[in-house]
Amino acid sequence: MAKRPRAPSRERTIGTKVAGQPAFVLHSYPYKETSLIVDMFTRDYGRVALIAKGAKRPHSQLRGVLQTFQPLSSSWTGKSELRTLTGAEWVGGMLPLEKTSLLCGFYLNELLVKLLARDDAHPKLFDHYVATLNQLAHNEPPPIVLRKFELALLKETGVGADLRRCTATREAVRAEGVYVVDPERGPRPERASDPWPRVIGKTLLDMEREDYADAATQSQSKQLMRFLLAHHLGGAPLNTRQILIDLSQL
Repeated sequence: MAKRPRAPSRERTIGTKVAGQPAFVLHSYPYKETSLIVDMFTRDYGRVALIAKGAKRPHSQLRGVLQTFQPLSSSWTGKSELRTLTGAEWVGGMLPLEKTSLLCGFYLNELLVKLLARDDAHPKLFDHYVATLNQLAHNEPPPIVLRKFELALLKETGVGADLRRCTATREAVRAEGVYVVDPERGPRPERASDPWPRVIGKTLLDMEREDYADAATQSQSKQLMRFLLAHHLGGAPLNTRQILIDLSQL
């Protein structure tokens, strides 16, 4: 399945200033002596790269604000791909992530950094990200929470197929059938020569309706999503996932 064409950057279209944009910090790293480059996931502008000037200074207002998993109201200016952060305020209203949930949060952020193109708005995915952080903070089962987000991420970025129908025939997936999921085209009946993970139709249908009560669905969906994500990442490793695998959580 071909990737959905990237939407034009709204920021480039409507001007050089953005104010009060809901956002989360995905990642940040030092820039020069006192500044940071911050990778932010915003609701209406997608993933954007911003220079936070002076953010490393002890008395900077930004120093304590630019934390991961904290809802922010952000403002910036600039036309280039790397813009200047002019303000960020903590919005509040979310519980902090702890222990395994915190690692799961970093896993979500790593997925977004590696799979989202910059300046490509995904408001539905942003809302799903917020809901996922809340679910993790309230100690909902991490494997199930992550499966839901992984599938939403692939669908929202245009590379995830409808798991309820075979791509070639458009026939409905049967619960008792055995299938593979072509990462570029979607489900189809298994063949003896297929090297891909085999899943029963019920698993695919359960994933579409976000029903992970069945142990077989949990197990097969985990293997399927590992395979699909590895394909769309082009073999790039996910460091946080390896840590979670080592902890037997993912």
